[in-house]
This record gives sequence, structure tokens and C-alpha cells, in this order.
Amino acid sequence: MPEPTPNRRALLRGLTGLGLAALAGPALAACGRADATPVTSGRVDLRLWTHDPGYIATFETAVTDDTLVGDSAYRFGLNVTSAAPPDIVTRMITQAVADGNTPDLAGVVIDQFPRVMGSGIAEHLFTDLTETVAPFDGELLKLAPYSVAGKPYGLDSDNSISVLYYREDLFAEHRVPESVATWEELAEHGERLARDHDISLGMVATGDNGSVVNGFLQLLLQRGGAAFDATGELALESDEALEVLEFMAAGVRSGYLIALPDPYGSACAAALKSGRLAATVMPNWYNAYGLQANVPEQAGRWRMRTLPRFAGGGHLASTMGGTGFTVLKDKANSQAALELLTRVYLTREGQLLRYHSGGFLPTLSGLYQDPELLAVEDAYLGGQRVFDVYAPAAADLPTFYQAPGMQILTDVLGGPVLDALKGRTSPDAALEAGVRAYRQQVKR
Repeated sequence: MPEPTPNRRALLRGLTGLGLAALAGPALAACGRADATPVTSGRVDLRLWTHDPGYIATFETAVTDDTLVGDSAYRFGLNVTSAAPPDIVTRMITQAVADGNTPDLAGVVIDQFPRVMGSGIAEHLFTDLTETVAPFDGELLKLAPYSVAGKPYGLDSDNSISVLYYREDLFAEHRVPESVATWEELAEHGERLARDHDISLGMVATGDNGSVVNGFLQLLLQRGGAAFDATGELALESDEALEVLEFMAAGVRSGYLIALPDPYGSACAAALKSGRLAATVMPNWYNAYGLQANVPEQAGRWRMRTLPRFAGGGHLASTMGGTGFTVLKDKANSQAALELLTRVYLTREGQLLRYHSGGFLPTLSGLYQDPELLAVEDAYLGGQRVFDVYAPAAADLPTFYQAPGMQILTDVLGGPVLDALKGRTSPDAALEAGVRAYRQQVKR
């Protein structure tokens, strides 16, 4: 491909702002080429882009682990770049259009992946993993969020199973059964605790649109609803969506659910420290990044369990978050990068390494019955055998589908959902407003 002209360089700079996805697709198609001579053996230094030190540590351990890569024809090295999740996608696209230095492996956070789902970007940028995952048909979890037109382009780093974390001591003190079966039953206890003791048994986010919508979607997926269906069509006009938003709004009114800006900041830390927040629905990674980070002194008081079901149906678990690792296509190191990703993400040894090095839950369903994992005890959770909870949850995990308009939906839905949670509008009016605004911006 010829060197970009000055005018084209100006265009590429503009791609980082408005119209990136719309302009990048055709540009990537024009620039696509497969003439780089593949490296097939020997020393290979892979360019790895990610936002999370945990992934860096995982891959750095993997490339020195003889049990994992010792029989490879490659001797892997890493050249790591750390950047914010939005910057990784922006730089990757603009570098590819400019025929610049793209990574060989890139971790794309789940809420950034919709940026490459339209205009043929994923097709022209990433290696199609269909053949790679074919031997794991039915066993590999969480492919849907990183798939376009049925083709997977990323492997998730963590199953991100949402569970109910709860203070065992406070549940016992206030006579809340740990085995309560439904959300509706737990809400009754929560209303009593809020009224009599100023204690909440859950939280909703009221800060940025991402936190607001993620909290809503987490419960919606558990209830059996969805933001989009498998074809990419909007699926919010459903009884499940209305039921979940009504449940959340009622919980805020009664005090059963506490309204906080987000699940991570100082307000949440204060609620946890004071005992004001005695339970919360969050994914597995919240144990380390939310609970242990904010209330290390409460070690031994917290436990986790599968989610109470909604009386109307749904799942035992939900999911929120994740990072899909992708392989850039048609590069000299693409074959080597795919081999390393396969060894770290699609083998028992690699998945166990990822769990032990960063707490990342397996995405191969069979490993939830692996004796080594079933024996794991979590000291912070009072020595609880956590895979006794994760195993049934993984077996009943909802599928999360994305679409190119996912970020638009988050932007237009956050305000109406927040209005419903704060009692400024009704849940049905909030959903209607969000859907109407989405359809105005995304013409399908």
C-alpha cells in the first residue's frame, strides 16, 4: 500500500473523532492485504495491547511456562503497550488504515467491541476464529459478545459470572435467610431492614450512563430479557424489561436498593464500610476490585451465592463485563499470535493459569467440574468453596448479544432509566423514551 498523502493523513486524524466507524470500514477494505510472510517458527516478539495489568501478567507468565508453550515451534516474547480501552480501539483502527504498527494481540473491552461490529471493521481487522473454536462447539462460553454475523473474532478472558455477595454476619443478625429463593422474597426482607435499620440489600447506579445501563442490563439478562437479539435487532420492548425496571424503581423507593453513583467509588466504599450495604449483585471480579479493595477489614464476613430467581422466571446467574482478545489478521506474526492465544485461552493449562494469576473464570464449561478448581477456597469469603457456586451459575448463564448500536443505546437509555429510578418518570415511559431515541439515531 502506498504511503498516505498529506490530505489522507488529515483524514486519518479526523477518524479519531466523529465518523470513525463509518469511514474506517471502506478504508480498511482498501488497505487489507495478506502479503506479509508468516513467521512459522523461532523467536517471535508479539505486540500486545491491553488496558489491564492482570492480562499482562497472565501472558508474561504464559510465555515462560514450559508446560504451556514448551512444545511450540515458537519462542514467544512480548512487546506490551498499555492504554485505556477506548484508545486501544481508536489507535488500532487508525494505525490499520494508515498501514502503521498495529498490535498482534489486542484486548478489546466488551463495551468497546460494538465499535468494530459495523462497516466491516472486524472482518477486515481481526482473524476469524471460527475454525479455531470449532473443536469446542457447545463448550466454549461467551463467544456471542465478540461475534459479527455469526463469526467470532475474540475470546473472552473471564466468564464474568454475576452472583449475590452478602454479609453473612448481618444476614444472621437480622434474620435474613441465606437461601431465600426469589428476588421478591429478598425485597420483603430488604424493605424491613431499610425501614428498621437503614440497611440495603442491593444497589443501583445513578452516575454515568454506562453504570446506569449496565446495572439494568445485568438484571434484565438474568430475568431472560436482552438489549439485542441474536440478529442484532433491539429487544428492549419486552415484558421482562418493564418488570426489571419496575422492580429496581420500587426497590429504590422502599430503600431495599440504595442509589449510588457507581459500584466502585467513595460513596459505595462508605456504604460497605458502615454496613449500610449488606448485599450486592456483581460479577466474580467484584470480589477483588470492589470488596477486597474497599473493605479488606471485612474479610471472613462476606459470602456469595447464586442469584435469587425472579418469580416470573429467568436464570440463576447473570453476567457483566469482560475483555475479548483478538488476533490482527494478515500480519507476519498473526499465526504465532493465534497459537499463543489458543494455548492460553483454549487449553486446561492456560485457563487454570489465567484463574490462578488473575482470578479470571474459565470459559470452557467442562472446567467447572475440574477437581483442582472445585477444591479452591476463598479466604476473604470465609474459606468458601467458590466453584460450588460458580459451577451451577455457569451452567445457567444467559447469553449476551451485542450490536453496532450498543454504545448509542447506552447513551440514550441511561437518562430515561435514571429518571425511572429517581421517580421522575414511570418505567414504561422510560423504556419507551429510550427505544424511541435509539430508533431515531439508528436506522435499520
